[in-house]
Amino acid sequence: MFQSIFEDLKREFSTGNIITRLVLINIGVFIAINAVWVITKMINGGTASPLYYDILHFFCVSSSIMHNITHPWVFLTSIFLHEGFWHLLWNMLFLYWFGRIVADLIGDNKILPLYLLGGLVGCVVFWASAQIFPYYGNGETYALGASAGVMAIVMTSGMIAPDYNLRLLLIGDVKLKYVVGVLILVDIFGLASDVNTGGHFAHLGGVLMGWFFVQQLREGNDWSEGVNNMLFKIKDFFREKKETVHTAKERKLVVKKHYRQKPDKLSDMEVQERIDMILDKIKAKGYDSLSNEEKDFLNNASSHK
Repeated sequence: MFQSIFEDLKREFSTGNIITRLVLINIGVFIAINAVWVITKMINGGTASPLYYDILHFFCVSSSIMHNITHPWVFLTSIFLHEGFWHLLWNMLFLYWFGRIVADLIGDNKILPLYLLGGLVGCVVFWASAQIFPYYGNGETYALGASAGVMAIVMTSGMIAPDYNLRLLLIGDVKLKYVVGVLILVDIFGLASDVNTGGHFAHLGGVLMGWFFVQQLREGNDWSEGVNNMLFKIKDFFREKKETVHTAKERKLVVKKHYRQKPDKLSDMEVQERIDMILDKIKAKGYDSLSNEEKDFLNNASSHK
């Protein structure tokens, strides 16, 4: 059963669109980090383990500048990281619902750049707000989740299709601009609360990124092109490196094969017998029927005469 599920997910990831892939990546990271939580808690006698939080914070953006400088990857890893199920669920639903609108209207190639740029700006705004406002107390705090990247996509959808109708349960058809407006207001009002204040700042950072993205798009500047070009270069770099290593291994194998087949390692009688067999094969089936090994042997034998 599990093998079948894995194959289904693998197929969806390879054939699905970028939204599907982002959802699957976030779910995979969610499962992995919660597996770490379960294992460390069991090892620690059923109570929360400091080791778990050390591992978790290793991938989270922090209110501490030193943590972020010494862990620069957190600006990427934190935007794929969720602890709570409902946090993950709503982010993925919003990503799917609003992402489909953006992808249908301006293209799938805008989704990943928006997600990454919104997440990056959200991380920066979270850190900056921790330095300016006293909501966080004196201790170091951490942020994680796809919300800022998702809110960048939400804001983009509201700007490019404000009158798009969404059918909401128990309410009916509602224009997209009102849904987006309510979501933004929730984050604005959330700034004054004592619950997830930094998260609300990060969300608004994503909203700001979405607004700037569309404004630049209207002026003829497509920020997604730069992000996609950079991602393609990274992908090509690793692909070329892999192909180079693979080619080097093939050459090494060929050299070893030639070494084993050198005629001067055989007696004259053995060489002649092998040549006769190859010539008989050529006479019966033609030169093209020879294997590469037989062709190399024949050429090497000729050069040693």
